[in-house]
Amino acid sequence: MNKLRIVLLLIFFCISLFSENRLKIDENFIEELVEKYDFDRDYLNEIFSTVSIQQRALQIYAPRPKKITNKKSSKKVYYWPKYKKIFITPYKVRAGALFVKKYKKVLWKAYEKYGVNPYIIAAIIGIESHYGKNTGKYKVLDTLSTLAFIPNRRNRFFKRELKEFLVFTKKTRFNPLNIKGSYAGAIGLGQFMPSSYNIFGVDFDNDGFCDPWNEKDAIGSIARYLKENGWVKDGIVAVRASYYGRRFDKLKTGYSKFYDLRKLKRFGIYPRESVDSNSKAALIKLENEEFDELWLAFKNFYVITRYNHSAYYAMAVYLLSKNIEKLSR
Repeated sequence: MNKLRIVLLLIFFCISLFSENRLKIDENFIEELVEKYDFDRDYLNEIFSTVSIQQRALQIYAPRPKKITNKKSSKKVYYWPKYKKIFITPYKVRAGALFVKKYKKVLWKAYEKYGVNPYIIAAIIGIESHYGKNTGKYKVLDTLSTLAFIPNRRNRFFKRELKEFLVFTKKTRFNPLNIKGSYAGAIGLGQFMPSSYNIFGVDFDNDGFCDPWNEKDAIGSIARYLKENGWVKDGIVAVRASYYGRRFDKLKTGYSKFYDLRKLKRFGIYPRESVDSNSKAALIKLENEEFDELWLAFKNFYVITRYNHSAYYAMAVYLLSKNIEKLSR
């Protein structure tokens, strides 16, 4: 009898654990997919019955309780060299040069069609997925369902991404149960969110459909994304600037505020390379422990931030691309 009780308790525990890790899907969401996008209701119920809660995603996006403290919190500075060390490595430069060599014709085809620098495309793929070696380990259906239906600060965004993901799989006939991506649901070599890939994805190898895990399609899709966000063919990305002092706080920095270069000279800010004095540029400050690096960032730098809204990210892409170009020549 005692053994039977233990077995029953174990079964009950397993059922409870299984149930707690399952997700309740909004019926209105399923209804919309059926009515608006012609999905089969039984198919949707079947795939959603497999969904498990993706805990890593919740750790990032779930609301955190506010800490009550009387102490003044000091701002934690994330210094540029630490970031740079992660994304601009000898391995990434070598792998980037090999990628450029292997896909040279495709990269230059993208340049001819969209005007986007081939080395920038290679750098983005290197940073996003290690040139295809790491496109994500989390089941995208689990991730997007978790973030769509468990309360978090971006529920509306992820509900849209879940819908776009299912539309993507319907269009391409990929099995949604087999697709893996980032902890936030980004997919492929370029780590596009599904909504972006549905808009900017390109069938660059002309095989009949857009495949984010295909190198040629990834190259074309990234080039199209940058072009449609304003990329200027053969335009400058960024130039290091000189200024007086070790810390810079004279003017507002950041990629959204542009200045006339002639005005900047009045503040003692000069480009270290020759640029058109009639140009406009943003000021990007990269903080080091002992000093600030100051850069003049032009339109193409801003375009890279449309891919990832971080000045550090855009600078890492640019500098990695220059290293890849140097090794490739």
